[in-house]
Amino acid sequence: VQLQASGGGLVQAGDSLRLSCATSTRTFNNYATAWFRQAPGKEREFVTGMRWTGGSERGADSVKGRFTMSKDTAKKTMYLQMNRLKPEDTAVYYCAARYGWSVQFYDASTWSYWGQGTLVTVSS
Repeated sequence: VQLQASGGGLVQAGDSLRLSCATSTRTFNNYATAWFRQAPGKEREFVTGMRWTGGSERGADSVKGRFTMSKDTAKKTMYLQMNRLKPEDTAVYYCAARYGWSVQFYDASTWSYWGQGTLVTVSS
C-alpha cells in the first residue's frame, strides 16, 4: 500500500485548506484510514480516522467541528477538509492506513502504512 499526501501550504488563521491522500492499492475495502499530525518537538498525534467503507469515525477533540475526513472511492483518494484553522494546527500532516480497525486507533504505532507528510503552516 502506498499513500501520497498533498495539499499543504501557508495560510492565515481562520482560513480553510483541503489535504488529499492518494492510495495505490487495488481495493481498500477492508482497510481503515486516518490523518495524523506532528508539530515541531511533539509526538505524532491522531487527528481523525474511519473505516474506508464507512463507520467508526473518530476525531480528536481539538479538531471536532472544524476538520472533516472524506473519501472518493472511485479515485481511491481520501481528504481532510480543515476549516477555521488556528496557529496551533501548524504541523506536518500524515495520512495513514492499516488493515482493519483497531480500538487503539489513536496510537500511531498501530498504523502500518504512511504517506510522506505535507506541511501546514497557519499564521496568526
